[in-house]
Parts: sequence; C-alpha cells; structure tokens
Amino acid sequence: SKPRSLNTMPTIKERIAEMNGKPFYSFEYFPPKTPAGVSNIYERVERMAKLEPMFVDITWGAGGTTSDLTMELASNFQQQFNLETQMHLTCTNISKESVTDALIKARAAGIRNILCLRGDPPAGQDKWQATEGGFNNAVDLVRYVKEQHGDYFGLSVAGYPEGHIDWFKGEEGADECARDDYMRDLQYLKDKVDAGADSIITQLFYDVDQYLQWVKDCREIGITVPIIPGIMPIGSYAGFFRMTGFCKTKIPQALRDGLDA
Repeated sequence: SKPRSLNTMPTIKERIAEMNGKPFYSFEYFPPKTPAGVSNIYERVERMAKLEPMFVDITWGAGGTTSDLTMELASNFQQQFNLETQMHLTCTNISKESVTDALIKARAAGIRNILCLRGDPPAGQDKWQATEGGFNNAVDLVRYVKEQHGDYFGLSVAGYPEGHIDWFKGEEGADECARDDYMRDLQYLKDKVDAGADSIITQLFYDVDQYLQWVKDCREIGITVPIIPGIMPIGSYAGFFRMTGFCKTKIPQALRDGLDA
C-alpha cells in the first residue's frame, strides 16, 4: 500500500470507508516486559507489516503500568513502519492530567486512533475503582478526548457480544449474562457511541451465532458505527483456556471437542 505521511494518517473509520466493504484485518500487540522482548516485537512487527494490516493496536498495561512503553511503541510503529497505529488508553490508575499529557504526546507523534477503555482492576484488586481526579468509565474518557481534541482522533470503544465480565461477578458459577444485564450493557455501548466513539472493537469470542445476534441487537437500538470482531488465534491449549477463563468467554462444544481430540 502507498506510504502516507504522518500528517495524513487516516482514522480507522476513514480506512474502513476506503475499503468499500472489502475484508480487512489488524494486529494487536502487548508491550513486552523485558528489553529482549522489546527488540523482538520490533522485528516481529516489521515482518508482519508486510502483510499490510489495516492498522495495528498497542495495549495499555493494567493500571497504566506500560504507558510510556505503549506510547513509544505506538509512535515508532507509525514512524518506522508507516503503520496506522491505534493506542489503547484506560481509566485505571490514571489522572486527568496524565490523560491530557498522553493525548498531546500521541498527537505530536501523528497518532490518529485511540481505543478508549475503562480497563481492568489493577493486579491484586477484584473491584474496579475510579482514580481520584480521574475518569469513571469509557464514556467519560471519550467525552474528554472529544472536548480536548475535537475530531482529530478516531475513537474506538470495546463491545462485549456476551456481556461485560462485570455482569457475571457476584453470580457464582454464572456463565451467561442475564437478559436485563445484556440489554443494559448494549445501552451503555450506545452511550459510548453517542459520546463520540466512531468504531467498536469486540472482546474476543468464539460463538459466532452469539456475535451475529449481538450485532443485530446493536443495530436495532441505533448503533450505526462500524463493528470490528476481536479474534484471538489459538496459540496453545493452556493459553487458550487461561484467557477464555479470565474473560468468561463461551466456548462452543464443537471447538472444545476439537481441542480435546
């Protein structure tokens, strides 16, 4: 694909419109924990860039623990490899001042795309709590980015085809979101879009029928922005069950049988 200058990097919504219905994919990376890991990720991203993803994502470590590295990677992926980069930004353990600063740095680096998330509780904490002088949820974060930067950033938010994990907590053994909670979660997603989000990226899922029904439900309540399904390739048996267990993801019986075969 034709290289773009940093000043003309498009937003994800603009890129989707350019694709005109053609299939596309993106890659998500986690900031590594060691210097060797950092060097490895640059080599890997350079190789994977040849596959011409529409964009790449960099996650923001729980509680903002990787915020500096996330910013550095996002900036370098964009400048060195000419990849449209979406930087994750969460509300966990972060003050309004830090968010203001992160947005200014992202803009200076030519980053146009931000995924606004509430984030998980910090390690060792079961319940999520707002930081004093910070944000209560992704709706607040989306509003704030819009207030500060208008339409400069394309803003994505998370969608949960099976309902947010918080709805399962407190219901021992619950592996399905109650209908009322599911509808409340959809309404909350609409609030995020109404606040200014222009695309949705879903939590990982393996139940395709559930996903298709959820997209239909989104459209029925007036959510019209693009919805991008989140897919986690199965790298290892243990890793798959660890991640799906953590996220309380439904695993269709046929998939489970195939993995156990």
